[in-house]
Amino acid sequence: MAKPRDIDTLIKNWTFQPGEVNARLLKARDGREVLQMRVDMGVLQMETDLRPDGLRPNGAETYYDYLVGEVVREGEGFRLTKDQCAEADREFVQYYHRRLCWLSLREYRRAARDADHSLAFMDFVREHAPDEEWALSHEQYRPFVLFHRVQAAALAALEEGGPEGAIRELNAGLGRFRDLFARYDAEEQYADDELVRRLQEMRESVRRRYEVGRTLDEQLADAIRAEDYEQAARIRDRIRAGGSINAEGGAAAG
Repeated sequence: MAKPRDIDTLIKNWTFQPGEVNARLLKARDGREVLQMRVDMGVLQMETDLRPDGLRPNGAETYYDYLVGEVVREGEGFRLTKDQCAEADREFVQYYHRRLCWLSLREYRRAARDADHSLAFMDFVREHAPDEEWALSHEQYRPFVLFHRVQAAALAALEEGGPEGAIRELNAGLGRFRDLFARYDAEEQYADDELVRRLQEMRESVRRRYEVGRTLDEQLADAIRAEDYEQAARIRDRIRAGGSINAEGGAAAG
C-alpha cells in the first residue's frame, strides 16, 4: 500500500489564523532546525541559514552571491536578463517570508540578517537592473525592509545590551531613512513619513520605559552641532571608557 502524500494531519493540527504570521521553529527528522510558516491551505518550510529553500543556485550560497560573481566575470556593464530578474524575485520573496517569521518568533538578530541580505540585493538591483522601471518596482519596498531591519536590530540590542544600544540602533536607522529621502530629493517628506514616526515613537517609548535621558552618543552629536568641541572630546573619552546614562538621564561612568 502506497504511503499517503497529503499534509492533512499537519494542516488539521495547526489552524491558520488570518491576519497573523503563523510561524514555528522545529527539528526535522535529520535533526536540523527548520522554520515553518502556516499559510492559507498549506505550510511553507524554510531552512534557517542562507537561502530559505536550501538550494545553492549555480553552486553559490544565494542567487545574490551568484549574480555578484557574474558581475566580476562580465564587468560593471552587466545587466540582468529577464530570467535572472525572475530568479532574483524568487529570492526576494523567500527572504521576505522568512523575515516575517523571525520577527513573529522574536528572533531579532536573524530577522536583521535577512533584512540586510534583501537591502544589499536591492542595491545590486538598482545598479544592474535592465531598466529603471524594474529597478523602481523593487526600490519602492526599501523603506519597508529598512524599517524591519532597524526595528529588529533595536529589539536585539535591547535584549542583549540594554536601552542605550537600542536607542543607538534606532538613531542610526533614522539616519539611514534620512539619507534615503535625500537620495530621492524628498527630504521634506521625512518628518511626516509613517515608518519614520513609528521608529521615533519606539525610541521615545524605550526612553520612558527605562528612564533613559540623552545617551552619550546623542550628547556627542549635540556637542558637535553646537561646535562645542571641548565637550565633544570629554564625551568621546566617556564613550571609550564605557560610559552610560543613569536612570535620571545624566552621564555616568560605568
